[in-house]
Amino acid sequence: MRDSLLLWDIDGTLAHSGGGGEQAVLLMIRERYQRDLGDKLPVALQGRTDTSIARDVLNYLGVPITPEEEMRYREAYLAALPKTLPKVNSYIFPGIREALDAVHAHPEIHQGLLTGNLREGARMKLSHLGIWHYFEFGAFADDSHIRDELGPFALRRAKEKLGIDFPPERVFIIGDTPHDIACGKAIGAKTIAVATGNFSIEQLAALNPTHVFKDLSDTQALLKVIL
Repeated sequence: MRDSLLLWDIDGTLAHSGGGGEQAVLLMIRERYQRDLGDKLPVALQGRTDTSIARDVLNYLGVPITPEEEMRYREAYLAALPKTLPKVNSYIFPGIREALDAVHAHPEIHQGLLTGNLREGARMKLSHLGIWHYFEFGAFADDSHIRDELGPFALRRAKEKLGIDFPPERVFIIGDTPHDIACGKAIGAKTIAVATGNFSIEQLAALNPTHVFKDLSDTQALLKVIL
């Protein structure tokens, strides 16, 4: 068998975040921009990068989008996130810890992250849930605001960390949104769609991922499509 690489999305795939990230943005907006947007952001969130969402939020607020303002926004968001995570109902989906353990124990399957979260935001969310230690590398919103551009960053870090050039047919992108499927296809990888987010199994299957699951509660079924 040849080495395989799994690249996991976070929100809606590994875990239900409980809206901790969205609430952190709303808190940051109240504190930094003195605007109260209620309990829901007026921009699309699912499957998008934090940096892309930031530009939409700044545009909505009428704040000029400059590199300096984006950096201040990012720092304020990351300062707010530890305040909101303990207040929301976040949890790991059924079967995820078992899947992570099984992959971690297999000598020829490696795993990292491919997520729209900022790296530090990903660390906070997954540390809060006790699963950050499973991931030695990944690609994040810090790398690009365009989700489809994240794959090459993840592959480059995999090579740096593991010394392996993974061919596309041995790379699996696991996610819960159409953006995850598109991101995988952008690098010729195989795609595993899971209907634990806001998209149904029928909606995801219509986009022709390599595999689609209702959830990842059956560890052996997941391993079967990878090995």
